[in-house]
Amino acid sequence: MKILSIETSTMLGGIAIIDETAGLIAETRLNVKTTHSERLMATVNNTLIQSELTLDDIDVFAVAIGPGSFTGLRIGLSTVKGLSYATGKPVVTVPTLDAFAWNFPYSAYPVCLMLDARKSEVYASVYSWEENSFRTLIECVSVRPETLLEKLQGKVLFAGEGALLYRGKITGIMKDRAVLAPMDKMAPSPANVAMLGMEKALRGEFAVISETIPFYIRRSEAEVKWSEKN
Repeated sequence: MKILSIETSTMLGGIAIIDETAGLIAETRLNVKTTHSERLMATVNNTLIQSELTLDDIDVFAVAIGPGSFTGLRIGLSTVKGLSYATGKPVVTVPTLDAFAWNFPYSAYPVCLMLDARKSEVYASVYSWEENSFRTLIECVSVRPETLLEKLQGKVLFAGEGALLYRGKITGIMKDRAVLAPMDKMAPSPANVAMLGMEKALRGEFAVISETIPFYIRRSEAEVKWSEKN
């Protein structure tokens, strides 16, 4: 089984292809200051070409479902839906922060992941590594960083664009209990989305495409403004 994954939750998005037996075949990362929509399909095509594969070789599509950038999540999901409709291949969805946690297997400390949620908040989850997998200590929330930090005990590993944005608050509150991840581990990995997507596909946990929407946690700014006018 081969899976092609799309991760567009943050500005550092990408594509990965993994094989059930051969493992990771390819991973392409893009730091996009323009919108994902301008480069995503070209990246999919180039990744397939470099892997000497075609869409016909892909068995399942996986997509990071959120939380994250509202626009990025919509583009990623709509792209995967289009690929699924065009090929007849199924789709699996993967929570962004669950995949992100797998940047840090065997971590000796709890892992606190933060994505920028704007309005002085972060999308965050906290995980601990136990028995060859991650256990969720704090479920995904949209929260002010200081509110979350006050709940954390002991040393904690921090990662994500939100951790970089609020580094001052993290070190100010946590002091020497804060451990910042290396810069190359600060964003979700498309390969991890593919890996968790493979696990779901092997269990037969496929999405109902017509009913699948991004996991936003809270409403987008456009939805808020629309509701205020109506």
